[in-house]
Amino acid sequence: MGLTKQYLRYVSSAVFGVIGSQKANISYVKLRGGEKGRYVAVAACEHVFIWDVRKGEKVLILQGQKHEVTFLCPSPDGVHIAVGYEDGAVRIFNLMNGESNVSFNGHKSAVTVIRYDVLGARLVTGSKDTDVIVWDIINECGLYRLRGHKDVITQALFVKDKNLLVTSSKDNFVKWWDLDTQHCFNTMVGHRSEVWGMVLLNQESRLLTGSADSELRAWDIQYIQEEKAEGEPQEKKGKTLLDDDDDDDDKDADEGVEERILRCKKAGSILREARDRVVSLTMDTRARVIACHGNDSVLELFSVLTEEEVKKKMAKKLKKVKKKAAKAQEDGGEEAGEPVVEKMLKDEIVRLVNIKASSKIRSVPCGGNELKLALLLQNNTVETYSLKMSDKTPTANKTARLTLGGHRTDVRTLAFSSDNLAVLSASGDTVKVWNRSTLQVIRTMSCEYALCSLFVPGDRQIILGTKTGKLQIFELASGSLLETVDAHNGALWSLCLAPDQRGIVTGSADKTVKFWEFELVKDEGSGQKRLTVKHTRTLQLEEDVLCVKFSPDHRLLAVSLLDCTVKIFYTDTLKFFLSLYGHKLPVLCLDISHDSMIIATGSADRNVKIWGLDFGDCHRSMFAHDDSVMFLQFVPKTHLFFTAGKDKKIKQWDADKFELIQTLEGHHREVWCLSLSPSGDHIVSSSHDKSMRLWERTREPIILEEEREMEREAEFEESFGKEDAPVVPGETQGEAAPAGKKTVETVKAAERIMEALELLKEERKKLEEHKYACRHLPLPKPNPILVAFGNISVRYYLEVSLLVLPFSYIPELLTLFSSYIHQGLEVELVCRCLFFLLKIHFGQISSNQMLLSVIDELRMNTLSKVKEIRNMMGFNSAAMQFLQRQIESKEDVMFFADATGRLQEKKKRRRKRERVVLTIA
Repeated sequence: MGLTKQYLRYVSSAVFGVIGSQKANISYVKLRGGEKGRYVAVAACEHVFIWDVRKGEKVLILQGQKHEVTFLCPSPDGVHIAVGYEDGAVRIFNLMNGESNVSFNGHKSAVTVIRYDVLGARLVTGSKDTDVIVWDIINECGLYRLRGHKDVITQALFVKDKNLLVTSSKDNFVKWWDLDTQHCFNTMVGHRSEVWGMVLLNQESRLLTGSADSELRAWDIQYIQEEKAEGEPQEKKGKTLLDDDDDDDDKDADEGVEERILRCKKAGSILREARDRVVSLTMDTRARVIACHGNDSVLELFSVLTEEEVKKKMAKKLKKVKKKAAKAQEDGGEEAGEPVVEKMLKDEIVRLVNIKASSKIRSVPCGGNELKLALLLQNNTVETYSLKMSDKTPTANKTARLTLGGHRTDVRTLAFSSDNLAVLSASGDTVKVWNRSTLQVIRTMSCEYALCSLFVPGDRQIILGTKTGKLQIFELASGSLLETVDAHNGALWSLCLAPDQRGIVTGSADKTVKFWEFELVKDEGSGQKRLTVKHTRTLQLEEDVLCVKFSPDHRLLAVSLLDCTVKIFYTDTLKFFLSLYGHKLPVLCLDISHDSMIIATGSADRNVKIWGLDFGDCHRSMFAHDDSVMFLQFVPKTHLFFTAGKDKKIKQWDADKFELIQTLEGHHREVWCLSLSPSGDHIVSSSHDKSMRLWERTREPIILEEEREMEREAEFEESFGKEDAPVVPGETQGEAAPAGKKTVETVKAAERIMEALELLKEERKKLEEHKYACRHLPLPKPNPILVAFGNISVRYYLEVSLLVLPFSYIPELLTLFSSYIHQGLEVELVCRCLFFLLKIHFGQISSNQMLLSVIDELRMNTLSKVKEIRNMMGFNSAAMQFLQRQIESKEDVMFFADATGRLQEKKKRRRKRERVVLTIA
């Protein structure tokens, strides 16, 4: 058997160049007792970056897996942050160590909203699949799924001190849910378009909603249970269905239905300056300031006045009205009645200030002691502002701006230095040079819209080709622009260094290919020599030039044209040699192998063709990507090459065997370009998601059959979660449903449970046979699987795993549960699984006479063990309290919480005494 060709695997090494992804929001977090308003969490593709806005540094990276982050929500205690992903998963990270130990899988599509309750014990998530799920963080399980909305969930809010939830959606509705009974008891339909955001104000007695128009609608909420507690008679009205935007059109419907929990009534609306939809609507922690913005760059701030401020304002207003009425009475001589001033919404919520950002705003949170705002902009920038609310006319001051770590627009060209240590990236306005090992920016220089680039031999200068047809030469040592050459009359699409390193060739949309030589000329200003380029030859063509490439032996020049062909010319005489035709759409990229034997071309028709340079014959045409092939480059000194496509993938191919070797997945948008290091050990790629990724070659060999098998498994797992949820016996398909989701892991867990039960049956059967038949013989050997896994014990279950478990295994499992509870093994977990099984299989279990004794035994064991554990916990709690009192009495110290509380009380008393002294003086 002959030796097979060995391929080495490339793996993702780092993500850089992205400051904040546009798909998720931005949020303030608190790290290790740091001050509020200093650290912000932003999504960076599948990761979460924590930035110190004061220093402009990245302090922590919360590592993701595969899917893009879509929502962030910090916990009330500031220790954790919940992260929602595009596949519907939710992971909770610890901000102290950056690890994630809790993950929830319940949604089928991207998570659009996450909210904690006041205590941080429950989490509510909304998704594009229109479902709302409430999770129990302490028990790490889903409580229930709420169904009722018909479109994407845009906001979800817990109501404090009441077990209520309010949700909004793009289906124009706002729904109120009673979490005790898990049903929707009120639907507000007073919006003409999608509801994009909402906040609760005035101690949750007012709801403010933002939709696709320029109005912010306010609704007064009256909790009927509180009214009954105060002795007010309960009114019998219809269920609140508000069906119009105007106050006089608001009405109640279905008057026979009794309002049991709350009543909503429209209080008015506030007009925004922006005409487009609300993108985000947030408020600060004290619910005093509302921040709102649309798709533009203006952030509008509104102030919510306190009751005292409203009274003062109304008193001033009444004084003015009385003065005006008295004047009118003097002029007219007629007596008027007592003037009345009606309180309106604009008297309670007033416009504060507008903040003009440098670009369109994506998200904004409010935090800190004084009002601090962090704006995530759509051009990959984070800006922070501060406002002093104590001032009469607060003004916004820009405090920080994170821009250094990324480009404002998409990176369209990349290049490696000859020593593999520096990476060049250029976009529509800047060119940056990065250190490959540390991924830190070395130089940032302003430029025109760059389309192609390269390092000049020696790595001291770089050359850019721009969209306006110019060549820009920069010096890296000083970071200055040396010269701008008007090279072409159209976009300069391609730039290639000559193999002898003495010049370059450029191809442009003006249908010309130009040859340039490097020269050193004396600078008129400094008198020192600097680099420039001298035009030597021009090749005129009939179509726009998209890509040019020298063969490594400097014999041939390949030029791809807009007419879907590739023309090959002799370099020395510029005589035509070959025409490569076969692509249906223009060839966007091409490259020639190191031995000048083959040329590979990538086209917008999604195909890659491999040609021989001796006769121009097509060796193979391969369907490479699901969209246009944007970039192609050979690995140095091999016949392997990489392609990048608009389908978000990078692929490695073998040009000799015409095989796909591996697919590098990681980018979440179109991949524009890539560059291989001269050694072939590193790849850097850029994408429309504003990120750049570094890939490294490992020593791990790739076996193609295993690679294809892994790809098929990944496709199967992707499609697995999209299936319909299983129907639970005894469960009605109403508003509430189980929160779990069927995944590959849950099915595997169920299979392991079934396997363990089968092995348990076998082992019991062996022991029974040994007991009655051959007592004098030694005990039979246990099953090899049990030995290998250390006597498998089925102690950890998932509800969804139990859901897919056939009923034939349930009797054996119930018997096993009884023995576990009797032995005191994982009583809490086993009880949870037991109650779930009894719930979903209630009909079959209750009708089975054989299970009566098992259920009765379970009842006795469960009650006794749970009572025993409860008593033990009560005893331990009392003992800890006793120890606390003993320590305090002996050492005359207090625990931190009590000490802090008493210190604050002392400060308050001291302030009161000082005020009294001042008033007396």
